[in-house]
Amino acid sequence: MKNLGVTLIIVGALLLILGAFLLKDMVDYNWYTWGSVVLIIIGLVLHIVINKKRVE
Repeated sequence: MKNLGVTLIIVGALLLILGAFLLKDMVDYNWYTWGSVVLIIIGLVLHIVINKKRVE
C-alpha cells in the first residue's frame, strides 16, 4: 500500500514512453496521453497523502 503512489507514477511514465517510442500512433490520441498524465498526478497525490499519514 505504501508504494501505490510510486507504482502509479511509474506506470504512467512507462505508458508515455511506450507511446513515444513504440506506439507512435497512440500519442496522437488525447485519451491515451491524458490518461497517462492523470495516472502520474494521482500517483503523486497518493504518494504525498500516504507518506504524510505515515510521518504523523
